[in-house]
Amino acid sequence: MLRPSDNERICRVGAGTPMGEVFRRYWLPVCVSTQIPKPDCDPLRVSLLGERLVVFRDTNGKVGVLDELCPHRGASLAIGRVEECGIRCLYHGWKFAVDGTILDTPNNNDESFRKRVKATAYPVREEGGLVWTCLGPAEKIPAFTRYAFMDAADEHRIIVRVNTKANYLQLLEGGFDSSHVGILHSNVARPGWIENAVSQSTDETNPAALAVDDNAPTLDPENTDFGFYYAAFRQAGGGDTINVRVVPFIMPSTRIIPAPSLYFTVFETPADDETTSTYLVIHGTAPIDRAKMIALMGLSDRRYWSEDDCDFKATWADRFGQDRQRMRENWTGFSGVEQEDAIIAMSMGPLFDRSKEHLVPADRAVVRVRQRLLEAARVVEQGGDPVGVGVDVADVGAPDVNVAQDTNWRTLVPHHGIPTTKGQTVRELLRLAS
Repeated sequence: MLRPSDNERICRVGAGTPMGEVFRRYWLPVCVSTQIPKPDCDPLRVSLLGERLVVFRDTNGKVGVLDELCPHRGASLAIGRVEECGIRCLYHGWKFAVDGTILDTPNNNDESFRKRVKATAYPVREEGGLVWTCLGPAEKIPAFTRYAFMDAADEHRIIVRVNTKANYLQLLEGGFDSSHVGILHSNVARPGWIENAVSQSTDETNPAALAVDDNAPTLDPENTDFGFYYAAFRQAGGGDTINVRVVPFIMPSTRIIPAPSLYFTVFETPADDETTSTYLVIHGTAPIDRAKMIALMGLSDRRYWSEDDCDFKATWADRFGQDRQRMRENWTGFSGVEQEDAIIAMSMGPLFDRSKEHLVPADRAVVRVRQRLLEAARVVEQGGDPVGVGVDVADVGAPDVNVAQDTNWRTLVPHHGIPTTKGQTVRELLRLAS
């Protein structure tokens, strides 16, 4: 468990907080490119790490990320005019370029003033269908991190954003909890959990499709230069074969989930202490059916989610829309992996007190997430650079394979700082775990 003080350190992300300062040292997604689809389209109001921002695309197609409030008198630029290579405040007409430069001040003709004052603007990159920014000190902006999905053809990649009313760590920890997959997501992950249950576990695009039915995996985490890998071992039908499912944790809040024919790269990006923007980037080597993937995730029902605002809409008012009658043949009474994950996170309350929990060996990867984040907070407080800053992870994947028990799972992944001779074989790890 975490002490209450450490729980506060790891969950709070506003300016000046330990974890807020950690997150400000990385490039983070701030929106999906399609949310600002064309030059001079409507601006987008967003939150990131407790900061209110406005994102806009100017006449030339360049993207700007500015503080939401006009530096003149504090009116919101998110209701402003986007025109003539800038965004203009409605209140007094001040206009700003994507880099914050003042282009026009109709109520003040002093040109020297316009050269002296700027709106607060943040660095921007547009890659892989996402708009990225970094809110940290200008002298600490790291090299941009590249992911494998950035090299996929547009038709071979889709992105879904889901804004959930829960602290980022609740969603992030769910992604590093391998034992929950075959239980919470029984209908899509665990074949035959109940007689005649409808199962999608053979779907080649399903990230919850476990290769084998084993809900008590043995876990082995290994630190890397980007965060860590963890391997989950499951029995694969007897003999000398074991299933190994490896998931990387990429600092500060990213994971890659294997599916038989696709990769899911998931960013749990804190909007504020009690809201998280989850970006699910799904890519492969062939065109992806967007409607099918949204349905698989349980997001095709507009009562829960729509592309209009990307907000996850379920609440306790109707028990998150749970169908209790349907639970006779459906584990949760909900539909879809993302719907179930979001509801579980929300059910904990907006910010869970981890001093009350009781952990078991299946939580080893969750513990390692917390350790890496708290280590990063200490390093930043001491003036250093947190792990993973500027590390290229384009070669990092997430294998889910059956191997002989004499295999060292570390040979299945790019090492990223892991000594090639380190670690026991799967057989040795299982013996130690028993």
